[in-house]
Amino acid sequence: MELRHLRYFVTVAEELNFSRAAQRLFTAQPSLSQQIKYLEEELEIKLFNRTKRKVELTEEGLSFLPYAQATLFQADVCIQKTRQVAKEQSSCLKIGFVPVAELKIFPAILPKIRFENPDLKIFLQSMNALEQLEALTSGAIDIGFVRENITTEQIQSSLVFREKMTFLLPKDHPLCRYEVIPVEALNNEALIIASIEHAPTLHKSVLHFAKQNNIKFNLIQHAGNILFNINSVNMGLGCAILPNYIDPIIQNQPNITTRPLSVELPLLDLFMSYSTRHNQKNIEKFIQSILPTAQNP
Repeated sequence: MELRHLRYFVTVAEELNFSRAAQRLFTAQPSLSQQIKYLEEELEIKLFNRTKRKVELTEEGLSFLPYAQATLFQADVCIQKTRQVAKEQSSCLKIGFVPVAELKIFPAILPKIRFENPDLKIFLQSMNALEQLEALTSGAIDIGFVRENITTEQIQSSLVFREKMTFLLPKDHPLCRYEVIPVEALNNEALIIASIEHAPTLHKSVLHFAKQNNIKFNLIQHAGNILFNINSVNMGLGCAILPNYIDPIIQNQPNITTRPLSVELPLLDLFMSYSTRHNQKNIEKFIQSILPTAQNP
């Protein structure tokens, strides 16, 4: 049994006239009569009593009618809901991000892309790199902003910009006597470092910087997020090396200052990773909007 058979039956039942029902269904009357016959044969019941003068529903037909109507109604609801979901999905962009994107990328591009695409719904979710990789692979997000260059069969990445880092220390720290801190003076200094689980690229970059410059830090705390890292410095627990997007945040911290070092701190990359299999139209709109911002945050 097909839905069209039910639709034919319900239309004939409403009209009680095969000619008018055929007109409503945009089909030929002989074809309609044949389809009703097929339905009756499949159900093994007679649905209509037909004479040359009139068409009437049988008792079985009267009993079958409300179920057929309910089935067609539910099928229409399913179609409408599915189309609605498809429409919403086609006008939706899901973006994962690490904190720097929230401060240096989104304020520059989101107003523009929303103005140019008023029907496009953008959903933002703060996620670490591993979470974004899993979400990009599963299709849970369309675009991710991460420190790592993620490239797979399903994901492509582009460098957005390279960010400088800042050396933070408590205002009463002995190293504050230097206008420019000699790198060798950092040896054995207490350092609060981002945890490798939370920020693997930052964690590895700081350790690589220490190794390159023959510095042995005293790693006293592995911070689970940037704010905890900053607060630890503010409490006088030690120093930190963080990306400079935090500069506006530390201006409100009474016990934190910054100093340049005698050598350059490493740069941190930010990549935009995006699906190559889903939602390409909206992803392309976003990429075009971010191009003027890339490399110049």
